[in-house]
Amino acid sequence: MTDDEAEPCDDCRDPVSDALARTLRLTVDRSQIDSQRLCPECFADWIDRYESEMQPDERPVIDDGDTDIIVD
Repeated sequence: MTDDEAEPCDDCRDPVSDALARTLRLTVDRSQIDSQRLCPECFADWIDRYESEMQPDERPVIDDGDTDIIVD
């Protein structure tokens, strides 16, 4: 396949050959929700975004001095 025949990246729309393309598939309960064909650069950007968004929030815990738990 030549670059003229290459399918575009779903993100940047640049042509990308099958050998370099990465396909992301989002499935929920075995049903495919989304599929994206990405060039290596857009795939790396996607991984970076995924890792940063999936990191737990490191918000400081504010001690309000009330440690009693009341259950009605």
